[in-house]
Amino acid sequence: MTTDDDRTPAPARARISQRIGSIAPSATLAVDATAKALKAAGRPVIGFGAGEPDFPTPAHIVDAAREAVSDPANHRYSPTAGLPALRQAVADSATAMDGITVEPSQVLITNGGKQAVYQAFATLLDPGDEVLLPAPYWTTYPEAIRLAGGHEVPVLAGADQGYLPTLAQLEAARTGATRAILLCSPSNPTGAVMSADQLREIGQWALEHDLWVISDEIYQHLTYDDVPFTSVLGEVPELAETTLVLGGVAKTYAMTGWRVGWMIGPKDVIAAATNLQSHLTSNVNNVAQRAAIAALTGPMEPIREMREAFDRRRRLMVDKLSQVPGFTVPTPTGAFYAFPDVAGALGREIRGTRVTTSAELAAVILQEAEVAAVPGEAFGAPGHLRFSYALNDDNLVEGIDRVIALLDS
Repeated sequence: MTTDDDRTPAPARARISQRIGSIAPSATLAVDATAKALKAAGRPVIGFGAGEPDFPTPAHIVDAAREAVSDPANHRYSPTAGLPALRQAVADSATAMDGITVEPSQVLITNGGKQAVYQAFATLLDPGDEVLLPAPYWTTYPEAIRLAGGHEVPVLAGADQGYLPTLAQLEAARTGATRAILLCSPSNPTGAVMSADQLREIGQWALEHDLWVISDEIYQHLTYDDVPFTSVLGEVPELAETTLVLGGVAKTYAMTGWRVGWMIGPKDVIAAATNLQSHLTSNVNNVAQRAAIAALTGPMEPIREMREAFDRRRRLMVDKLSQVPGFTVPTPTGAFYAFPDVAGALGREIRGTRVTTSAELAAVILQEAEVAAVPGEAFGAPGHLRFSYALNDDNLVEGIDRVIALLDS
């Protein structure tokens, strides 16, 4: 007879599930939080970490939200997939911008672009599926892929090729388990923009090999030097049944805190992702959705003004970073980031600390120069730093001058 005393004790279990415990924290948000904490403690830190426009949300968008707050219809649940007027506005915007035909039934409104990224992978991937992930990549992509049970396959393109992968690199990384390829153009973190020829070549290759394309186009309105934005669907419309386009209002309209993003895709995938969202978060905040309608249908002059400011800062940033000893700085043509190769600044002692990696360099720059940048390790590209130029000109100049002085000493 077995008694309780004879039973083998069950092994102790971790308090956090392995799935959630394995998630790496967002490096960009961590750097931004550190910079803000140091500033709150009285240190004159200048932060280049956050991908967040420093402009206020345009007034006509705020006015629309203010009006929406007073409407009782916005105090209730609304359709999980989004307000019909917003789904129509997104469809119209995509049709005009991407040169494709989009119906509202092909649109799902999400709680920011990050939710669209996660739900795209969760809806498409089965355990063991692989996703080709051109690197440098945004920090959230690999975490979202893993949470969905998939595996990221980084395909690194360095500064020598403008941070843009070649078709030969992608084909070399493809296996029988490859399910999808992720494209982000304009790119976070590099600011690189893929040409129509490049997108056409990759799109036709994906079509040939029956791969899904997930195209993150949230920076589509932010290109410079007369470089046009191109959507992969505009170049290869035959991909319509195997492509998801992701976007949102955060970057273009200075609405990072409003949390409105979207996913555009085939109706069956959108229906499945909507079902997932119905159990995950239900509908997006109605007031924020009303503000997003105003953003997409309202005047674009405030957006042009912000873009002009970003362009000026971009040129200033490249000029200043090019003066930093050991930095090689490709000129970004989109988004609002510079991504210098800092290999030439490694392998030396800086203020008593031997620096051998870009992560160590970022730590020394923060400690000694009180400037916050994100190390390339967070983006799958060691030996680089990301500097956002979504901050005012004076802080931009002062911050990079501190880095120049530190590394020139």
